[in-house]
This record gives sequence, C-alpha cells and structure tokens, in this order.
Amino acid sequence: MSEFENFDNIPNVRDGLNKKERAILFCLQQTQQELGDRNVPTILLYGRVLEFVDISKEEFQTILSQFAGLTKLSGE
Repeated sequence: MSEFENFDNIPNVRDGLNKKERAILFCLQQTQQELGDRNVPTILLYGRVLEFVDISKEEFQTILSQFAGLTKLSGE
C-alpha cells in the first residue's frame, strides 16, 4: 500500500466526500445524463467507477447504501 492510498479515504474539507464517494457521484451524474435521466443499472455504474478508483464490490455497495440512506454513515 502506497502512502497516497491512505489519503483516498480522508474526506475533503469542502463537502466531506472522499475520493471513492466523489467518483461514484461523478459517474452516476455522467451516466444519468447519457441515459436521459433514466435509472442507472448498478453494474454499469460499478464498471465506470472502476475506471477512476480501485474499489471492491462490497465497499461500492456500502457507499451506495449510505447515499440512499439505507445505512448509517460510518462517521456517526
């Protein structure tokens, strides 16, 4: 593990999102626009997020659940 990988999980001071969360939201917005504001299949979103960050399926699902309000945020 490189020293820079540790910084990927630190929330940004501007909005509290870390690199992985930001990549998911960016890819979600981009894909929704391409699909004409339709729902984005999870597997499609996961594939696009992998182009930006290295993330496991479990971590990806956890972050999506947090965004949807299905689980408590880890910081609370």
